[in-house]
Amino acid sequence: MKNSGPVVLSQLIPPACIDLNLQSKDRDGVLGELVNHIPALVNQPEAKITLLRALHEREQLYSTGIGDGIALPHARNALVGMVNDPVIVFGRHATGIPYGAIDGIPARLFFLLVAPTVTQHLAVLARISRLLRDPQVRQGLLSAPAPDKALDVIRAAEARL
Repeated sequence: MKNSGPVVLSQLIPPACIDLNLQSKDRDGVLGELVNHIPALVNQPEAKITLLRALHEREQLYSTGIGDGIALPHARNALVGMVNDPVIVFGRHATGIPYGAIDGIPARLFFLLVAPTVTQHLAVLARISRLLRDPQVRQGLLSAPAPDKALDVIRAAEARL
């Protein structure tokens, strides 16, 4: 990730890191599904466990459910030395799961973030939050029929920023 210019989410989310059919019935299950989409961890079960533990610890502090059916699970520095650039996994759940958001709305849209530095972590979280404030973006992500179409929604939203 270059330090010049704004974060470009659509460049940080490869289609392989998009799951439009999350199946789990609870937060822990969804976190596991999202973590399984991180390419760098495919053959690293210990790293997956470390990341899941860090994500669970973060959720114990305060839910990353931000309202409007959105959750932004993240853990700072959970994979230091294992990822050189921010990793984002986008997941969608058909019916939503209880996620502890302040508005009580079940989470249907999930953006899992793992970043190697605090600066990148905060920049990516801010960018995601800004895009998702737009109800049209949320609706586009909820109705996208395929991963490439979900990326098109994000690209179009970023072009308007």
